[in-house]
Amino acid sequence: MEPIKKVLSIQSHVVSGYVGNKCAVFPLQVMGFEVDAINSVQLSNHTGYKTVYGQILNEKDLSELMTGLIENELHHYSHLLTGYIRCPQFLKKIVEVYKILKEKNPDLLFICDPVMGDNKKMYVPEEILEVYKNEIIHLTDILTPNEYELELLTGKTIINLNDIHEAMEILYAQGCKTVVVSSSSISPNSEIKCVGRNGSCKEYIEIDIPLIKQSFTGTGDFFTVLILIWMNLTKNNLKESMEKTIATIQSVLKRTLEYQNENNSKDSVCGRELKLIQSLGDIQNPKVIHCGTINKIEY
Repeated sequence: MEPIKKVLSIQSHVVSGYVGNKCAVFPLQVMGFEVDAINSVQLSNHTGYKTVYGQILNEKDLSELMTGLIENELHHYSHLLTGYIRCPQFLKKIVEVYKILKEKNPDLLFICDPVMGDNKKMYVPEEILEVYKNEIIHLTDILTPNEYELELLTGKTIINLNDIHEAMEILYAQGCKTVVVSSSSISPNSEIKCVGRNGSCKEYIEIDIPLIKQSFTGTGDFFTVLILIWMNLTKNNLKESMEKTIATIQSVLKRTLEYQNENNSKDSVCGRELKLIQSLGDIQNPKVIHCGTINKIEY
């Protein structure tokens, strides 16, 4: 009998649009995973719109939900997935959640997207960074920071590929097992670079991705959930997982652009919402175009 594939996803929720849990649940389900979602925030829409309403959940909210799961013996999970969290005490409580789930299933895998900012701008309280650095990183099996988040977590300025390698080493030294940098702007051409490595391996995977000159929200959330999916389905083949993840995202972005052009909504925030439902086939069967390069680590 196939081992259970059940994910506890703790991240943001929007009523309209596709970020956080709205970005995670559909891909996981269509790829054969059971998903239980806990919201770190509940918002009408993401913050790219002119107004946003909703609630920021706190550690008491998380504790109550976990109590119900535990008392009813519903807390056996294969994966813990975390993303955008705005309340520092809520993030601290996730450490306790991890320990409870790990005791229930010693094979639990913790996939963490340390959502804190992008383009040199932090958009969560500064205390969040200290919680990640001091209490979360050493627990993670897979960490998926972008370039700026990698800088925040390690204190190292990223200018070139060697800087990324050195920053990743800092995270491995703290106990993180696998790091995949979802996006970096260090490439000299109009490309985004994705870099990943299993900490126990002496090789890293590097993929250059053509830059689509349009802003989208939710791509980081989508990236992390796809890495979770493909690392499971490929039995931890990081190169193949990164290739399939990037292929899926590129296809979804291109389809989103097609919808924008068809509906003259390119300048609309709503028009830039990821077209996930329309991309079901790409999620299930991504066509890899940009292949990863395997490079040896040089010390």
